[in-house]
Amino acid sequence: MFLQNYWYAVAWDHEIKSAPFGRVVCGEPIVLYRQTSGELCAFEDCCPHRLLPLSKGFLEGDRLVCKYHGLKFNALGECVWMPGQEGIHKDSKIRTYPVAEKHRFVWVWIGDPALAKAGKIPGLQWCSDPAWVFEGSTYHINCNYQLLVDNLMDLSHEKFVHPSSIGQHEILEAPIKVTSDEGSVTVTRWMHNIDPPPFWAANLKSFEKCDRWQICNFSLPANVMIDVGVASAGSGAPQGDRSKGVTGIVVDLMTPETETSTWYHWGMARNFQTGDRGLTFRIRDGQAAVFTEDLEILEAQQKNIIDRPDRGLLNLKIDAGGVHARRIIERELNAGARARR
Repeated sequence: MFLQNYWYAVAWDHEIKSAPFGRVVCGEPIVLYRQTSGELCAFEDCCPHRLLPLSKGFLEGDRLVCKYHGLKFNALGECVWMPGQEGIHKDSKIRTYPVAEKHRFVWVWIGDPALAKAGKIPGLQWCSDPAWVFEGSTYHINCNYQLLVDNLMDLSHEKFVHPSSIGQHEILEAPIKVTSDEGSVTVTRWMHNIDPPPFWAANLKSFEKCDRWQICNFSLPANVMIDVGVASAGSGAPQGDRSKGVTGIVVDLMTPETETSTWYHWGMARNFQTGDRGLTFRIRDGQAAVFTEDLEILEAQQKNIIDRPDRGLLNLKIDAGGVHARRIIERELNAGARARR
């Protein structure tokens, strides 16, 4: 059902504190916390005694304590104390997960721990590069993660779902170019000599004609980075000179919770007006409003998929990016199933 042997963003770095934090990732309940040193721990969220979630417990120093009968676990997932026992029951160790902190996110490895290498964490250099500013948030959405991938790889919906902010008719008229390889898909759209939509006009500080671009890149397991921006029309942006424009990278990290629910971590990195903190949070709040509009669409779509199991999705030319992404995911799922057999 889910891709194994990948890093998944489980939370923003500031969300994990010295207290149990529970989250379900790919159907697996996980509890995380910080030790007093700041290092991260990630365990199976289940006490082996009476199966209470350990996320309902508390910390005693660096030890996680079950709230039911007080069993204590160290950073290795080993039980170091239990009531009414002279020793420790041999079946009391709990599963631990590789965990890492990078690019403003906390990542958990789902799959074989021996394969967890820090170098496999997605490259989100804009999120931690001092030349860029990055901010965002997380939504819990009641839909399958692949519906979010479809949504982000086909931005023609902006005209109808987001007409007051980033949508415009020219998106529908502009041709798309789709390229793919074994693990990624890129959809490129350029709109030449058009009026900038409200969001981009405000950041370009001009209502004159512009060249606008949207370059969507999908990579495994379920990450979409969207290179977006506008530049003064004819100033050379399509040829690579964006000096007369503004650029943003929309970061979208989809972490499956269940087959029909997803943790959606999102944000936007930018390299313009980086000292304007007010702009940073206005952009974040504007994105939040835009993605709320998507949330309504996606949850209604998922409900119809559940209610109509005999109906399939109809694919149009505009869906090419999402279709390629689904094929890559399906191939990886099949390869994983064969390996497990």
